[in-house]
Amino acid sequence: MVQTPVPETETLLIELPKTIGLYVTQEQFAALAAANPDLRLERTAQGELIVNPPTGWETGERNCSISGELYLWWRNSGEPGKVFDSSTGFILPNGATRSPDASWVSQERWQALTPEQKGTFAHICPDFVVELRSSSDSVQSLQAKMREYIDNGAVLGWLIDLQLQRVEIYRQGSAVEVLENPVELSGEEVLVGFVLNLRRVWVSI
Repeated sequence: MVQTPVPETETLLIELPKTIGLYVTQEQFAALAAANPDLRLERTAQGELIVNPPTGWETGERNCSISGELYLWWRNSGEPGKVFDSSTGFILPNGATRSPDASWVSQERWQALTPEQKGTFAHICPDFVVELRSSSDSVQSLQAKMREYIDNGAVLGWLIDLQLQRVEIYRQGSAVEVLENPVELSGEEVLVGFVLNLRRVWVSI
């Protein structure tokens, strides 16, 4: 008996209106992230998939500067804990998977995680988070993310708006503090001794 070969499935591209969302489970999200390492994927608490395109060189340069300063503080201060860059995803207590542009987790909270919780995406919200707004980012969406971080355990967060040269500081139990064109930011009691010089962030080469 001769079997007719099954034709290969043709791959088609589809444009999704913003009013239509794609929803995935945590397992499906992990598979998508592994298959698309060049994309920055996030997942909301409701399971909606968010695809973030690669950043432009200016945002990438400034993001690298912030992550680098945070790493140097951690290395030189001897402060325990973990420092992460923008490629790291975390599963927050509410079920969302988020990737801050820079973050830090205290040693005490990191060590409290089980080996399973330290999987590909650690089940924890960082103590400290930074979100850097680029020209393609909505202020409202980033503000919602910052509130989500605080609601899920972050102690200190910075929303740095490159266009307006403005910083919103989020803290546990406090109203949002807005700074216009600040020259530096302090890690306060969360990151003792860490000071970010914003002159290097506002000005690009």
